[in-house]
Amino acid sequence: MTVTAARLLGAVTAAYSAALLVKPELLAKPAGLPVSSATDVLIRSIGGQDTALGLGLLFARPGPALRSMLWARTAADLTDAVAFGATLTDRNRRLKVVAVATTWAVLCGVTAALT
Repeated sequence: MTVTAARLLGAVTAAYSAALLVKPELLAKPAGLPVSSATDVLIRSIGGQDTALGLGLLFARPGPALRSMLWARTAADLTDAVAFGATLTDRNRRLKVVAVATTWAVLCGVTAALT
């Protein structure tokens, strides 16, 4: 069951993150980030890293390898929550972005602990 949950988390992560590589405004717009080439570069960087994490969750062998990928994803999401929480100026957008990142961190962390 937890392996299936990890695979699902990986598939959703990889799909959304790959979409960020093509269309960075999928994150920029809801976060209220300015439209610029610098923003695009940073979001594409996040997208590339998270695509790799998502693919790792999809293809890692059950056991220590899969748990490691889940903890890596947890750490990445917590980092996003802290970074966006510390820098986004619009309170409502900041709360939404932090809530989404924290929710993903909890989902991945709980799955890691149960795997």
